Amino acid sequence: MPLAAGAAAPSFTLPDAGTGAAVADPWRDGPLVLAFFKVSCPVCQMAAPKVQALAQGGARVLAVGQDPPDKLAAYAARHGQRVPTVTEPAPYLVSSAYAITAVPTLFLVGADGVIADAVGAWDRARWNALAVAAGGRAVSTDGDGLPAFRPG
Repeated sequence: MPLAAGAAAPSFTLPDAGTGAAVADPWRDGPLVLAFFKVSCPVCQMAAPKVQALAQGGARVLAVGQDPPDKLAAYAARHGQRVPTVTEPAPYLVSSAYAITAVPTLFLVGADGVIADAVGAWDRARWNALAVAAGGRAVSTDGDGLPAFRPG
């Protein structure tokens, strides 16, 4: 189980996948969704456009890719996930600190650094609720071609 609502978000500094600039504790600039993923994950590939929809719907999103920058760039081009992304190298210490056991996993982190919600895997109802709580709008509806649930 990933860290739950009410837990403190573990502090981190990771390089931006495009520029290499250090990104540290990005919730300090206001609430945001951390979206952990891996390019080889089929569920992540399926949900990538919905990560983009989170950002387009008004939520601040930072993706945490468990891959090198070149693979993250190819993934963004192929799957339409063009949100700010940091790269996390093995042995995935940040993912471990967030107790991630599967990807995709989303965390809504408040400006106070407290996790407001966490969703592991693809779960339409929970992704939609998190999107709304993050200040955006629902990202998926029945009939959009995605299942209601798919484990990561």
